[in-house]
Formats: sequence, C-alpha cells, structure tokens
Amino acid sequence: MHEDAIAAFAPATVANVGAGFDILGFALHQPGDIVVARFNQVGTVRITQLTGNSSKLPREASLNTAGVAVIKLLEHLSIRQGIDLELHKRMPLGSGLGSSAASAVAAVVAANALLGSPLKKIDLLPFAMEGERVACGAAHADNAAPSLLGGFVLIRSYAPLDVVELNTPERLYAVVVHPHIEVKTQDARDILKKTLLLKDAIVQWGNIAGLVAGLMKSDYALIGRSLSDVIVEPVRAILIPGFSDVKAAALRAGALGCSISGSGPSVFALVCDARIAETVAQAMQDAFAEQGISSDRYISKINQEGAYVLPYSQYAAL
Repeated sequence: MHEDAIAAFAPATVANVGAGFDILGFALHQPGDIVVARFNQVGTVRITQLTGNSSKLPREASLNTAGVAVIKLLEHLSIRQGIDLELHKRMPLGSGLGSSAASAVAAVVAANALLGSPLKKIDLLPFAMEGERVACGAAHADNAAPSLLGGFVLIRSYAPLDVVELNTPERLYAVVVHPHIEVKTQDARDILKKTLLLKDAIVQWGNIAGLVAGLMKSDYALIGRSLSDVIVEPVRAILIPGFSDVKAAALRAGALGCSISGSGPSVFALVCDARIAETVAQAMQDAFAEQGISSDRYISKINQEGAYVLPYSQYAAL
C-alpha cells in the first residue's frame, strides 16, 4: 500500500436476525463497500469521490455516514489533520444489508490505518455507530458491529456499549435475497409500535435466548425454532410485497428459518448445507418473481473476518 492512501473493505450484514431487534447481527462475505483515505492539507474531512450506488448520498462530510464516522474518530483522538475519503459503494441503498454501516466501518478502518492504527478494531465501533445515527437517526450497532468484527455479534448493552462475539456453527450458511425495491431505514423504524404486550415480549425473549443458545451449541434445529419474530417482522412485512410467500417458499425448500434482513426489503434464510442454500435462494427469488419483482441473491458462509485493509493491488484496480 502506498503511504499516501489506505483502502479498506467492509462487508454487508444481516441485522436483527429474527427476534434480535437492534441487538443481533452477522456478517456476509459479499457485497460490501470500499473507502480510500488520504491525508489532505486543508485540515478537514472531505468526500472527494463517490462511485457505484451513490447517486443519492451527500458529498458533505458532516452529512455522510463515512464522513461523520471519521470526523468523530479524529475528534476523539484530538487530531486536526485533514483526511480525504473516496467512497466506492458496492451495495444497494435501502436494501436492509447494512449499507450505511459498511460505509462508516470501511471509513474508520481506513482512516485508523492511515493514522498508524492508534485504536484497536473494537474501539472503532462507537465512531461507526455515529455514522449510523446520521443515516437513520439511531446509533445502533447490529450492522456496524458484525461488519467491523465479523461473525455473529450480540449487543448486550448500549449504555455502556457491551458487544459479545458469538460462536458460528460450522455448517451454517446464509441466503439473502434482495428484491429490487427500496425501503428506507428511517421509514421502517417509524412504523414500529411504541408499546408491546407482555405476552409478545415473553415470546421474543425466548426466541432471542434460543437463537443464542442454538449458535453456541451448534444446534441447528434450535436455531430454526428460534428464528421467529412476533413484534417487528409482522409490521415491516407490509413494506415487502409477497413477503409471506417468500418466507413460505424458503421453509418449503429446506431453510432452518427465514425473516427480514434489517429493515428490509432484503429477506434472509439460514440453512445448514450449501446445496440446500442454492435451492432455497432460487425458491425465494421465484416467489418474488411471482410478484413481478426481480431480485439479486447472495449465498455466504458467515464472514468471520469483518472489515479489513485492502492490499494495494486491489485498491489500484478501482
């Protein structure tokens, strides 16, 4: 890597993972975003280039998830050095795949490396979360944490921030189907109910605990039984045409469970065999097609690495 530029990749993520609203997420291998960081002489953070799916993104650093994350990082370190950022969007916006988190994470990983890596990887999370606050009004970590750290991540607490990295069963695969419609994260949060019935909360708590236990024990049947969301999914499903048919198709095809990825419209399923994953992905896409909606699909083992600095040869090819 040339000393005057550092590039970093941050992967897409699935957040909530059923009942774990704002507290559970896992990383995929693809897609993801790339951010290139360089020092500048003007003493501020600037967005100098936007490529890919970026036409709707602000170039003003204070309004951009990547820019805000780096601004907060520099403030924390009491560094006044200016940094220019190139944001190469390789992910669709409003997809439910953690697009804003990937941008913020890639930005802080690149900037931290450019500065000589003064902070450990985990210590970059609060600054990526500030990027999320700009994107959707809430500094949640269920996308940013797995994008940064990889694997399955539990956010045990936000005050203080307490992140727990969970076991990932060896044979677990994720299938994600992204229909070609957009759901804005803020809109998907705004429609949620502000109060809950105690009986629903009890069911939700049981499913969260069951999913974590299933992951830790590599109990695939328990994982499947626990991928149920009785609070958020029923509300957000109305934003995704044909969701119930897509979910039913995934389960018929052999998925352990199926739910909405983040705020949607992407839908994810967990499976325990690569061949079943292909069958499930096709069934989900066919169900969307019956609604007249085209889609992309991603099949991935759980990404255990998270964000990383790119070799110069890969950055130079951008």
